[in-house]
Amino acid sequence: MDDDRAGTGPMIQAQGLTKRYGRTQALAGVDFAVPAATILGLLGPNGAGKTTALRILTTLARPDAGRATVAGIDVVAHPERVRRYIGVTGQEATLDPLLSGRQNLVIVGELSGMGRAASRTRARELLAQFDLAEAADRVVTGYSGGMRRRLDLAASLMTRPPVLFLDEPTTGLDPTGRQRTWDTIRALRGEGVTVLLTTQYLEEADALADRIVVLDHGTVIAEGTAQELKEASGTAHVELTLAEPHPGAIDAITPLVTGPVHTGEDPRRLSASVDATSGLATALVRALDDAGALVDNIEVRRPSLDDVFLALTGTQTTETDEGSRRARADHELEVRA
Repeated sequence: MDDDRAGTGPMIQAQGLTKRYGRTQALAGVDFAVPAATILGLLGPNGAGKTTALRILTTLARPDAGRATVAGIDVVAHPERVRRYIGVTGQEATLDPLLSGRQNLVIVGELSGMGRAASRTRARELLAQFDLAEAADRVVTGYSGGMRRRLDLAASLMTRPPVLFLDEPTTGLDPTGRQRTWDTIRALRGEGVTVLLTTQYLEEADALADRIVVLDHGTVIAEGTAQELKEASGTAHVELTLAEPHPGAIDAITPLVTGPVHTGEDPRRLSASVDATSGLATALVRALDDAGALVDNIEVRRPSLDDVFLALTGTQTTETDEGSRRARADHELEVRA
């Protein structure tokens, strides 16, 4: 590839991206940046604007307003240059089901200008890497869903792109296939590849992403590392089980928690929201001991990314069914145009 990147800024950058499909506002001024050799997790409920943002960044759609660059290149002004730097794995496989896995990869390589010999060598490497060597010469129509997903990811890596866009890359994979894909993504980051990842699996973002951007209703509603988002959510909880009910237990721990103390059907069990600070469990046990209450068990549950996501987005939907249909219809018209 020719190194025609402009400057040394972020490898992926969105600035005020806006996009509307008919009456549906898909993006409403989205800003984020991805430094080189990092993984950004782009999260949000269905219809939040994740795929629209990816389509703009990968030159498949034009924003109504705002600017986006990949490798320092404007995606609207120079889409053909951007395509030389990116690999893309979409939600739907883009393989030819009547060709073999090997043929699919070789064709991708040749269309990208690699040459036949280099394409065959690279295809052989990727088929082995994704555990598809034994099925390499079988037609793709006979592949399982997980095998097709792995082959689609392999195709996006044929040209060793420095920027990789992965739209829900592990959907349909079994736990082993998902873990193998995670290992591949981590290895790519170690080789200097910049990755933008959308996923419905929050544990996937937690495990892989250096930073996370949460979209809802076409806007960025939160950004930070997984740990920063968890700490900001304030959703940690403590659950205590006493040896026997004690009338002074609630008063003893109230100064150490951040919300009301609840009791369940079992009066020995107490729970409350807390700030998950170091030494909290010890302080709670000491307070109860001073009050004469014996503790059988204590558990401080720190917030998960699921807790963060629920706290940020709730259960709201971003589009009505009618709005979704209009958006898809308008998008199809744009693609045909």
